[in-house]
Amino acid sequence: MTKQVQTVNRYSIGFKRQVVEEYESGSSISYLQKKYGIGGATTVQKWVRHFGKDHLLNKIVRVETMDEKNRLKQLEQENKKLKEALADSIIANKCLETLIEVANEEYRTDLKKNFGTGALGKGKRG
Repeated sequence: MTKQVQTVNRYSIGFKRQVVEEYESGSSISYLQKKYGIGGATTVQKWVRHFGKDHLLNKIVRVETMDEKNRLKQLEQENKKLKEALADSIIANKCLETLIEVANEEYRTDLKKNFGTGALGKGKRG
């Protein structure tokens, strides 16, 4: 059984800077990796962060004013209050439905079906 020997490539600082300069002048990372035989998916990107102009790498920058931050906090608080109000109304609705079911069983009627007829309806006609 033979062991495979792995070779580790070490690149000089001058070489790294040369690759970064080529990248900054418009060459793609994949092209530079093929051209110089550079292994590793993020090797050149790390070099650009270290030696180059970091602004050329893709980044997400979010700039907010204090008014925007305050507005965001205000909207989050409003959202929380609305969720609480919705939960309260759902619970109240469920309680009322349960009350109607109990009343239907107790009085042997269907309040939902008979609502608006009977004594109230007769009083309006007469």
